[in-house]
Amino acid sequence: MKDDTEKVQEEDSKSVKQSSVKKKKDETQALKQKIEDLENQLARAVADYRNQEMRFEDEKREFVKFANKDLLLRLIPSFDVLFLANKHTQDEGVRLTIDSITKTLKEVGVERVKAEGEQFNPELMEAVSTTEGEEGNVVEETMPGYTLNGKLVRPAQVKVGKTHQ
Repeated sequence: MKDDTEKVQEEDSKSVKQSSVKKKKDETQALKQKIEDLENQLARAVADYRNQEMRFEDEKREFVKFANKDLLLRLIPSFDVLFLANKHTQDEGVRLTIDSITKTLKEVGVERVKAEGEQFNPELMEAVSTTEGEEGNVVEETMPGYTLNGKLVRPAQVKVGKTHQ
């Protein structure tokens, strides 16, 4: 009888060991899956962080690029006065000042909108009147327009040609 009892105990022991081994394997597999999930979450979080960092840098560059816009809008009326003075006088000092200001503005990305003699462009120009001249072309610029790094700051005010019949 002892043999049978020993056999049963041995089988029970094997069964318990197999069950324990299977349980450990299942736990190991679950832990491996958890590690994989956490690694994927970490990789996504790092990618999100890097993307956010790049967006922040882009926004910062864009802000810096156009930070001078408000200052430029405040200075434009003074430039207008200088340009008007230059039209009506032959003062070398006024011309030199205009040249110096124009050079400095160009260096920071400010460009004057080219208008006179050009085809009227409603994205860059504002028609203040029509006058006799070539249809659709700018006959006269009444006030210059400006762009800052390619974006319109103030449209050029112009007189547009209209053929009279």
